[in-house]
Amino acid sequence: MKPQLPEDKFHIPMSRRDALKYMTLSPLAASMLASSSAPASAEASASSAKGHIVIVGGGSGALMALARLRRALKEPQITIIAPNEKHIYQPGQIFVAAGEYAPEDIIFDNTGYIGDDVTWIKDEVATFDPEHNTLKTKGGKDIAYDYLVVAAGVSCHYDQIEGLSEELIGQHGISSVYLSNFAAGTAEGATMTHEWFKAIHEAAKTSKPRVICTQPSTPIKCGGAPQKILYLSDDFLRRDKLTADFTFASSGEKLFALPEINDALFKVQKSYNNITNKFGHDLIRIDAEKKLATFKHKYEVKGEYDKILEEYEMIEKEDEVVMEYDFIHIVPPMSAADAVAASQLGWQKGTAQGWLEVDRESLQHRRYPNVFGIGDICGIPMGKTGGSARHHGPIMVKNLVSVMEGKKPTEKFDGYTVCPLKVSYGEIIMAEFNYDGLAPSFPLDPAKPRWVWWAFDLYMLQPMYRYLMLNGLM
Repeated sequence: MKPQLPEDKFHIPMSRRDALKYMTLSPLAASMLASSSAPASAEASASSAKGHIVIVGGGSGALMALARLRRALKEPQITIIAPNEKHIYQPGQIFVAAGEYAPEDIIFDNTGYIGDDVTWIKDEVATFDPEHNTLKTKGGKDIAYDYLVVAAGVSCHYDQIEGLSEELIGQHGISSVYLSNFAAGTAEGATMTHEWFKAIHEAAKTSKPRVICTQPSTPIKCGGAPQKILYLSDDFLRRDKLTADFTFASSGEKLFALPEINDALFKVQKSYNNITNKFGHDLIRIDAEKKLATFKHKYEVKGEYDKILEEYEMIEKEDEVVMEYDFIHIVPPMSAADAVAASQLGWQKGTAQGWLEVDRESLQHRRYPNVFGIGDICGIPMGKTGGSARHHGPIMVKNLVSVMEGKKPTEKFDGYTVCPLKVSYGEIIMAEFNYDGLAPSFPLDPAKPRWVWWAFDLYMLQPMYRYLMLNGLM
């Protein structure tokens, strides 16, 4: 069930695994060259600033920060608190679900990124006390710091959906690509979702199954993932001339925040001709045995006409809608890591409540100047993607070193994020944007689905991430 790449004189057919190995050579060579040539220049420009830096987290943001800080300081004193010896390449989970990657393509060792000169505490943080520059681990260790980098990521809350638990994922037609155990380094949700693809395919041979893909009202990592599953699972059928009734049930009111990308996605949906959007629908309850999904539906109705304002009063309404399904892909509600959300480090009120309270440009904490954030944990308008974390890295590190040197941080994050929207096997809309709107890296229409982005994402991005990004080399 692999897609056929376009036939042309420039294309040399090869297996997915061979392509991955081939594409790995370039980043690996670049990594080796950088590691052999960078130290001399890095040592010359490295700061003499001193202080104990504690990094919380073991994901991409934490490792990128660690790599850059080790080069930015002549005598780094760094402790990292992370329970996971394995690392999950999270963007690759969608490709595992689609059958394009094997699980071993996205899971590798963290140990190679954490050097002997770094103190590694294989635990999680239980509580933060930023007033006294200390924290406590779940294992009971009290740790003091001079500077803190928070890269704790997000928490998934399947239990906030009544009737749902993690144990039900993979049963009764329920799947969720987000189900992972980061401490253990497993991504079972991705493999379960691939089985879910195949189960829909089998059912479609004799019937027209009802399939629901959900998106919650909370911020989520990789905001495009719910639609990626929607389009790829639909195309998985279409390639064999099979079909199903797909429903995209989203708490939002549109497919994408940017008008250009939103319009492009509506065009994509028209090409499938079997997708119904249910906007303003937030999943609140599951009856797994009966295969019933209950949604909170928020909408507005016209009230009385105001003659002075010459407009109708709009009245907000809310009710519950029950949908029957044969298969459902659930994206759970998400929040900041529990220890951050429960501490003084999180926003104390507002729409970002619980997320790390950092300035959206400097990534410095707004109340605790010796604290910085990187990655999904940051309570800023955009940035819950690996692409954002990569852009956070150099800005956050330069600003942190400036603070260590007694200077004012001057580097500014522009809000860059990227969402490679997989709209079919072999085509991606590469949505790159920042606080001001679309911000494409190449002079190509960002709203047009392209095979080149599929090839880049499938064959090049994983080795670039593994050998360059996590080592802070790009």
